[in-house]
Amino acid sequence: MASDSRARAAIAFIASSAPEAVQAEERLRHLYESVDPENADIIVALGGDGLMLQTLHRFMNSGKPIYGMNRGSVGFLMNEFREENLRERVAAAIASTLHPLRMDALDASGNEHQAFAINEVSLFRQSYQTAKLRIFIDGQLQLEELSGDGVLVATPAGSTAYNLSAHGPILPIHAPLLALTPISAFRPRLWRGALIPDRVTVRFEVVEPEKRPVNAVADHTEVKSVLSISVKQDRRAHSTILFDPGHSWDDRILAEQFRY
Repeated sequence: MASDSRARAAIAFIASSAPEAVQAEERLRHLYESVDPENADIIVALGGDGLMLQTLHRFMNSGKPIYGMNRGSVGFLMNEFREENLRERVAAAIASTLHPLRMDALDASGNEHQAFAINEVSLFRQSYQTAKLRIFIDGQLQLEELSGDGVLVATPAGSTAYNLSAHGPILPIHAPLLALTPISAFRPRLWRGALIPDRVTVRFEVVEPEKRPVNAVADHTEVKSVLSISVKQDRRAHSTILFDPGHSWDDRILAEQFRY
């Protein structure tokens, strides 16, 4: 959506349950004409990063860009909250298109599950037993056995989230890469993960699943007791996020790499 059409676009407000977000939504509804989300051209999300992820999922493939303002805690995905000049800010915002990861999982009961992840797909040990995983890239076995708490596949958008906490690399937002990052690896102890092209399919197989059960999580969708998982970027699916000029995702990711 071009900036001139955004200035005339119908806006809907969505808020998290946090009191600060609810109060902000009430004030903005008094200041600006708004519509229901189903009839909106642009969604203004008020809350934290969790709400932004939920909103990006909810309006995936709808063509509705999401402009967030921080009324939560971290707010890496959000713009600064200000009540004034909202329409001008939305019109001048820079759009970034996100293509999510698609997770296809098979659980121990033989059920198949599909979910999308804008940030990452993660595998976690379900019990006190260490998880053991085999890793394939485009059908070729790359790691016979990873032993540890788990592993994750992160998009550039998600590389500054849990991936960074697990000591994975930060990826520029438009880099055609995914981060494959172990979580507290015990064996191989020195393996720090890999950067892989975003066009490949990553497949995980759980070793000894009855003794060492593993859960899989795509953003906020969890599948328990998985046997195998395939992860691949889905170029047909897309969400659009809006950032203020000078505060874009590129700017934030660059700045994050120089934090200490």
